[in-house]
Amino acid sequence: MIFQRLIWAALAAALLVGSVQTGVQRWQAAPLILSAEVYEDQKAEAPAPSEALTAHTHAEGAAPEHAHDHGSAQEWAPENGFERTVWTWVANVLHAFSMALLVFAVMGLYLYRRGAALASLPLAGLVAAAGWLSFHFWPSLGLHAEIPGMDAAPLQARQAWWMLAVGSAALACAVLGFARAPWRWAVAPALLALPFAVGAPHLAGDALGGFGPEAHAALEQLGQQFVSATHWVALSFWVCMGVACGLAFQRWLRPALLAAFEQNKPVTATPAGVNP
Repeated sequence: MIFQRLIWAALAAALLVGSVQTGVQRWQAAPLILSAEVYEDQKAEAPAPSEALTAHTHAEGAAPEHAHDHGSAQEWAPENGFERTVWTWVANVLHAFSMALLVFAVMGLYLYRRGAALASLPLAGLVAAAGWLSFHFWPSLGLHAEIPGMDAAPLQARQAWWMLAVGSAALACAVLGFARAPWRWAVAPALLALPFAVGAPHLAGDALGGFGPEAHAALEQLGQQFVSATHWVALSFWVCMGVACGLAFQRWLRPALLAAFEQNKPVTATPAGVNP
């Protein structure tokens, strides 16, 4: 019963959050990506060196590669416009669904460990803030969002560092949220500092090398705007996630979880000869 409520609550939150995120992306990030792709296409039309091109990623997911595959068929990609917007919405809803399940799991664990002193909406806000810190802000301090056409460090190295940054920040938030011992105030900062002690992978040269002066200047400006846009997209996602999950948790999950926790409480045996 609780599992069924969990799935429906996460789906309801995901539909709302995914739709809002798609709208914010179309307003903030998509125009910048489309503008940068014009220069990327021009770069791809020029004679390319034989070395493999370095992969890059966007805030919306992995970007298609433009290197030719020696006669192989070109990979499918959605057309710009309605088709691309629809598939972006689908991806956003699926992403929001997974994040909603994670938020509900953390909220349920907090409810089990700490009790019902904190209301659902403030609790969801704290969990969403931890999600924003872990999945966006902390990794973005080492690896900024990249526009099409930018070169970057090897993909596997960036993915490994991103996972380290996310894991360290999430663990630091968990230590602060669930531990009660004084050592948590020393462990959490150490965990937050760990990925930067390792160091994020970066290219030694210019990420926009190979472009002419005019294209270089335009892409550099678009890159700065894109970094700002991704911050707004992530902030709107997690704010909306906190509100939607807080309301859904209060409506569908909190009463059922409290009842289940109450039923599963260990019964303390009453000593013989003592009236309860």
